Amino acid sequence: MQQKHSLKALVAALALVGGISGALADTLKVGYLPVTGHGKFFVAKEQGLFAKEGLDVELIEFHNSADGLNAVVAGKLDVGAFGTTAPVAHISKGAKIKIIGGIMGGDAALIATPANAGKIAGVADLKGKKIATVRMASGDAVLRGALKDKGINWKTDVQIFELKNPPAVIEAVKSGQVDAGLVWGPHDLRAEDQGLKVVIHSTDLQPGHPCCRLVVTEASLQDQAKWEKFVRAILKAEKFASENKKETIQAIAKYVKIDQQLLWRGYYSQYLDQSSDPDTKGVKHFADVMVNSEFITAKPDLDSAIDARVYVKVLNDLAKENPKDPFWKKLQKDFKQKNA
Repeated sequence: MQQKHSLKALVAALALVGGISGALADTLKVGYLPVTGHGKFFVAKEQGLFAKEGLDVELIEFHNSADGLNAVVAGKLDVGAFGTTAPVAHISKGAKIKIIGGIMGGDAALIATPANAGKIAGVADLKGKKIATVRMASGDAVLRGALKDKGINWKTDVQIFELKNPPAVIEAVKSGQVDAGLVWGPHDLRAEDQGLKVVIHSTDLQPGHPCCRLVVTEASLQDQAKWEKFVRAILKAEKFASENKKETIQAIAKYVKIDQQLLWRGYYSQYLDQSSDPDTKGVKHFADVMVNSEFITAKPDLDSAIDARVYVKVLNDLAKENPKDPFWKKLQKDFKQKNA
């Protein structure tokens, strides 16, 4: 009987310790899109990298950047990565949000049926065409900027239809409702598997352009220690994904429900940049393109909206902890080039 009571006491003690440790963990609601480009969220969750930093992370799915960014601004999410277009547009209107890093860059593509693909050799051939996009997608802003550069007024010389998500764009292209559609990866690969053709990649139009930025509210950034833990987990996930491809794809497959071969091709694609860097220069150039193309009317104050302090501190800490690891040294070099 005494042994039975001792066992119960031990179980109760362990439960108490578990409850205390859970209470001490920082809880975060993280918004994501079900795409390969957000793979580092999934790796950090499935490989326990968030947990190792003392974070209790809930991943919440969205299907477009506009809805996701609105949730961050409204305080329904602690952090999200919803394109570059959406945060820049919100900042231009005075939203109190901060860009503290990134999740990915590039990875958008214009698709068409084989018949229409033969008629689209470049952006100039889009004049008079019907084009489907996803509202507030980064590739959308890149395309509108490229149209402006070719002297094509996207408000009058083409018809742009903003749809809810990439699958809706694919269906609009397949059914002939539009002449071309803009999607992000791995939906470009899905489109190709369904007989469509990629005619233009967004990186052809704006090389090295940033996409999904890590965005938090200005008020929440005051808890810098919490965000250092978060960025540390993301950077560790970036390194893990570069070295452990099989495990990375398995993690992504739990959140992006398509064939794993497509996930593999999408995540390790030449068109997808995996950098977590804030990329101040890239975001400012992106915003300039948005203003020039009249996508937004007011120039955003990005000098105050982009806060790279958390990222660079965490990166330098990791480099100090691993002085012989070339991975962190490369990221330090990249940071200086992208944010000087």
